[in-house]
Amino acid sequence: MSSTHSTNKRRILVTSALPYANGSIHLGHLLEHIQTDIWMRFQKSRGHECIGVCADDTHGTPIMLRAQKEGISPEEFIAATREEHMKDFEDFLVNYDNYHSTHSEENKMMCEHIYRKLNEAGHIAKREISQLFDPEKQMFLPDRFVKGECPKCGSSDQYGDNCDNCSATYSPTELVNPKSAVSGATPVIKNSEHFFFKLTDFEDMLKAWTRDGHVQEQIANKLDEWFNAGLQEWDISRDAPYFGFEIPDAPDKYFYVWVDAPIGYMSSFKNLCDKRNGLNFNEFWQVNNDTELHHFIGKDIVYFHTLFWPAMLDGSGFRKPTKVHAHGFLTVDGKKMSKSKGTFIKARTYLNHLKPEYLRYYFMAKLTNRIDDFDLNFDDFIARVNSDLVGKYINLASRSAGFISKSFDGKLAALSTIHPLIAEFQNAAEKIAQLYEDKQYGQAVREIMALTDKANQYVDKEEPWVKIKDEASSQQVQEICTIAINLFKILTIYLKPAIPKIAAQVEDFLNIAPLRWRDTERLLEKHRINRFKPMVQRIERKQLDAIVEDSIAENAPVSEVQLTDPLKPEIEFADFDKVDLRIVKIIKAEHVEGAEKLLKLQLDLDGVTKQVFAGIKSAYLPEDLEGKLTVMVANLKPRKMRFGESEGMVLAAGPGGKDLWILNPDEGAQPGMRVK
Repeated sequence: MSSTHSTNKRRILVTSALPYANGSIHLGHLLEHIQTDIWMRFQKSRGHECIGVCADDTHGTPIMLRAQKEGISPEEFIAATREEHMKDFEDFLVNYDNYHSTHSEENKMMCEHIYRKLNEAGHIAKREISQLFDPEKQMFLPDRFVKGECPKCGSSDQYGDNCDNCSATYSPTELVNPKSAVSGATPVIKNSEHFFFKLTDFEDMLKAWTRDGHVQEQIANKLDEWFNAGLQEWDISRDAPYFGFEIPDAPDKYFYVWVDAPIGYMSSFKNLCDKRNGLNFNEFWQVNNDTELHHFIGKDIVYFHTLFWPAMLDGSGFRKPTKVHAHGFLTVDGKKMSKSKGTFIKARTYLNHLKPEYLRYYFMAKLTNRIDDFDLNFDDFIARVNSDLVGKYINLASRSAGFISKSFDGKLAALSTIHPLIAEFQNAAEKIAQLYEDKQYGQAVREIMALTDKANQYVDKEEPWVKIKDEASSQQVQEICTIAINLFKILTIYLKPAIPKIAAQVEDFLNIAPLRWRDTERLLEKHRINRFKPMVQRIERKQLDAIVEDSIAENAPVSEVQLTDPLKPEIEFADFDKVDLRIVKIIKAEHVEGAEKLLKLQLDLDGVTKQVFAGIKSAYLPEDLEGKLTVMVANLKPRKMRFGESEGMVLAAGPGGKDLWILNPDEGAQPGMRVK
């Protein structure tokens, strides 16, 4: 729906993706929740009934293990996290009508209801699957809790679902030399009965729904790729031990976290309905009604929200979303957020140094309705806030209010006619409203700042500071400043969804009730305003530097604050003593046909030749290696690769790519010597 006409009152339910309860809110979360809040505040300003709900996503193996590590129950852990999350959102002026938890009675009831409906309709299948099982912890291991060597390129320390080195995807059972990330034990393969949601039952519905304006065109195109590749049944169950809801009539089987997470939208709203008179759950979730349902999500969870979620709703008799609004990831100065570089910034760390509206305004100034990634450029951030908010917007009020206070006892003039500039500002209301509606926030800001420039140019041209010196021009000065103050009021209405706290200060300064969109038509005349007080200050680079410094300190272990690559967990000497490190001589090095990153090395180990495939091709030419001494792990179990058998591992330092250096012992070392 794109209509913005405020006389047709809409009923809108809005959600954001649920933050996972095992970490703090950071700027990546806020990119989503701020744009959601801006859209909700805009809708409310237009006079629509707009309700926003969210919750903490609390279930799953990571929560269970984190609570064990903290020595508390999962319930205690998620309760503390929820309080922290709620405080961070509140202080960033993100105003949900209800912020709940997926670990709630409402969510348990809704999960069981939807599951039973799907099962009764024949949309649930059961079959045995093979999984990796930790024999020490007596638990099946999720993909991210298994590490080993990539079956495609041989890289070590890779997760159970994909390789960071070669980007290959695979099943955890394909990992070479897998280890449990929970206990370090070697997992075994074990069979278990699992429950599957038959997504293919809804393929025709989904193809039509995703092309009917409910998702962005970029998303619809991506979904077509998934449709062409063929939809798969979705594993919706997990085995005990697991922190979550038990599946009805299936002891020790639990709903996968991605089943109860989106249902958390419904349960948070149900919780709100139980607390607020006149709010009816069915009116917003029943099929064929006049309400709207909007989800704001990141592009990484599109699959769940545009395929599984609408299919679950459709199959259980509920309405599907009106629109799923997806967005890209947050980068900082053009790169992924980094803990070591201090650009992985928590909400609270930012708030310790800067006002929330600065970031809210910057996000709005650059956001579009596409799913492209968003770059938080520190220099641009400083420049935009200082130029737009301080130098243009607030400056318009400060330069006009002083004359009203000093020369006219704070009273605005009566305007004989509507100035053409005021009329132009008022006439921009519908265009700017449509840009808000369509989430073209950046374009809206450009329109608003263009008006701000015109307002300041008007004051520059009229020169009230010159005219005030002539007593005969006194009334003219009062009118000039009254026009400027009214222009400032209209600009505040247009910016209020992004800067609500500053807008509240403006309302106090103007001595008026909270501004709504329709107030663009109402002029302040013969009205007494309060003395102007500074509302924003210029940002200095040192404030951003302090945020980065604090982030580096917060994200590094106490004993490793100076390390950009933190140490692994401590081991016993006996563990180290199991590794047999030896000096070897590289007697031959050659390229491997079909391998982008590997070199095949023949190593002399005191008369014994060992063959090793090493991922160092990006840093070395084969001819540069032959004849050199290096260090190898000599007792590593041989692994079969598609290029041949690798009988060990050579040691190298560096982050990768061209920045790799194999270890070279000093002169005098001989092949076969043990490294101690």
